[in-house]
Amino acid sequence: MSKLNAGAFSFVPGKSFKTPAQPAPESAPEPAQPSLPSLDDLGPPQTISLNIGTSKPTPPATPPVPQQPQSQKPPPPKAQAPTPKSDPSPAPASTTTKLPPPSSNATSSKTFTLEKAKTDTTAIVNELITVADQDTLKDLFGDVKEHLNIVFIGHVDAGKSTTGGNLLYLCGTVDKRTMEKLEKEAKDAGRETWYLSWALDSTPQERAKGKTVEVGRAYFETAIRRYTILDAPGHKTYVPSMISGAAQADVAILVISARKGEFETGFEKGGQTREHIMLVKTAGVTKLVCVINKMDEPTVEWSKARYDEIREKMIPFFKGAGFNPKTDVTFLPISGYTGANLKDKISKSVCPWWDGPSLLGHLDTMPMVDRKVNAPLMMPVTEKYKDMGTVIVGKIESGHLRKGDTLTLMPNKVSVEVAAIYNEIEEEVNVAISGDNVRVRIRGVDDEDITPGFVLTSPNRPIHAVRQFEAQLAVLDHKNIICAGYSAVMHVHTLAEEVTLSALLHYFDKATGRKSKKPPQFAKKGQRIVALIEAPGLVCVEKFTDYPQLGRFTLRDEGKTIAIGKITKLIERGDEEVTEGVAHLSVKA
Repeated sequence: MSKLNAGAFSFVPGKSFKTPAQPAPESAPEPAQPSLPSLDDLGPPQTISLNIGTSKPTPPATPPVPQQPQSQKPPPPKAQAPTPKSDPSPAPASTTTKLPPPSSNATSSKTFTLEKAKTDTTAIVNELITVADQDTLKDLFGDVKEHLNIVFIGHVDAGKSTTGGNLLYLCGTVDKRTMEKLEKEAKDAGRETWYLSWALDSTPQERAKGKTVEVGRAYFETAIRRYTILDAPGHKTYVPSMISGAAQADVAILVISARKGEFETGFEKGGQTREHIMLVKTAGVTKLVCVINKMDEPTVEWSKARYDEIREKMIPFFKGAGFNPKTDVTFLPISGYTGANLKDKISKSVCPWWDGPSLLGHLDTMPMVDRKVNAPLMMPVTEKYKDMGTVIVGKIESGHLRKGDTLTLMPNKVSVEVAAIYNEIEEEVNVAISGDNVRVRIRGVDDEDITPGFVLTSPNRPIHAVRQFEAQLAVLDHKNIICAGYSAVMHVHTLAEEVTLSALLHYFDKATGRKSKKPPQFAKKGQRIVALIEAPGLVCVEKFTDYPQLGRFTLRDEGKTIAIGKITKLIERGDEEVTEGVAHLSVKA
């Protein structure tokens, strides 16, 4: 009767007496069945997997767990997983006894050398890339000196060529006999003090006027690194040549004259000191060495007051150009004519207040720039000429180059073969890597079909060739407003091309930094805008986020730098029409 009463109490009159009592205990384990595997699933990544991994009976332990969910009483003594549920005290004991297995995992995680590596995937990727680049360099060259490209910039007559020529002489690239010959020629021409600059200014026009016209090239080595000097012209007429030189540089050396009146002339609004700083920043140079030259002048005589005055005036402008004065800029007093503080540190008897390094001492110890050795090959062409075939000159921005490689010359998409590679000292080499300034003899194209601004690239991942792209622009200086349809000359890597701002898309609010929804009617000095830029032909560019060196540019007009910008979006519709319908162009026409 107790069973009947129990069944009747459940108020289920139509069912048998056994069913109301038995499904209740059966329904209880049913939710427990899915709960047990869920706990087991959560367990392995935390501790249980480690415990099982150390003990050898792992394979028999895993299959019985799903097989015996119904009888829950026999497994607890066999498996240790449910014991911590019933007794909380033995659980810490079990975890403490089995701490060595997680320590083995910890040792494996130490291979990433970073605490963040467990969660920061970008840190892992970057570290693996740097390790791969170092291995690639060792495979290609073995132990070789690091290579840096340095460009001398500054106002006219600041002493750029003289400082560069003296560096070459002090490092042994130009021997004493050659320097004596240059000194005699300069004396005969009535230019006695110019003989050092003639080591870099080689053309009669440059030597007669004392002004650098084209970017001079030279090469020297120290005990630690290899250097390529790029001597940029300082006159405002030759700024396009200066931009092409800055595009190939890793480090810029800004030469400032400490002579009374010369610094002020170069730093005024019409001077080239300000414009050169903006241009090298736009060209991708991140490290700047500001050398204050002519400290031996009778008007200066290594005066600390004059040095500090120039330094204090320059720091605010460096900040405005985007350089961090504490990490990106270094100030050094030198004398390019006498060679003081160029190679050897200046003595205390001459300059008692200077405790810093010499110019070469600083260049040898400064942090090395990152090289994308394993990235796809990108080599913008600086110049070309004919010498036993077609020869192109340029700096490898990313990737590496081997003799015999089959590559693509963009934007014409011509397949070429690398016949020979020559380094900075005209020696033939088999391999060149990112950062090297090289001359490459190629087969498969005539030199008349190449212009500066073409890019030698990998056929598997060629550079984009487009007619239109969107870019962010910062308007620096323009006497009038800029409207849609405005034309200017764009300088991007080694390319100079006239482009048109076909549409102004957005402007950035100075207060909030947000983009406007409506397109602006015009842009004026000091504004930041997003514009659609159109070129008459195909230009080889990349997005700034992908390849910063190939995605930043300068707009110039009427001999002045109008704006600087970076490419944010490539519009390849025009390119697709050309690539897909080359054979049909004649038919459609």
